[in-house]
Amino acid sequence: MAKEEKAAAEEAEPKKNSKKKLIIILAAVVVLLGGGAGGYFAFFSGPSTPPPPKPGKVVSLDAITLNLADGHFLKLKLSLQATTTAKEDPDGSKALDIAISEFSNRAVAELSSNAARDKAKAQLREKINKAYEGEVMDVYFTEFVMQ
Repeated sequence: MAKEEKAAAEEAEPKKNSKKKLIIILAAVVVLLGGGAGGYFAFFSGPSTPPPPKPGKVVSLDAITLNLADGHFLKLKLSLQATTTAKEDPDGSKALDIAISEFSNRAVAELSSNAARDKAKAQLREKINKAYEGEVMDVYFTEFVMQ
């Protein structure tokens, strides 16, 4: 019986080795195919994000005075940074209208710190960029006085 058990063990061992080899080969094929597809998309699909716009002319707008909450005022003067792809100088009326909507009736405390002002400016920039369909890339506060 010992000979029969030994023979059965020898027959089972090559089957295990062949299964291991098959699994290793399949794993290698999957990795290579996945890597090949990823490499193809990385090199041939083009850049994933568009390049940043190039700055053009800066257009300065007139100062406006806004009513804040609790009887306070904000004197705000903006400048718009156009892109080089802008067909003409941006008309500031859209930007001023957005700024009035964005800052009117806010509390002084909401705009007092640098972080709060930067956050409000980022929101304003996003809305103005959308309104001007990408022809305005940045907004500058050239005057920001609260009373």
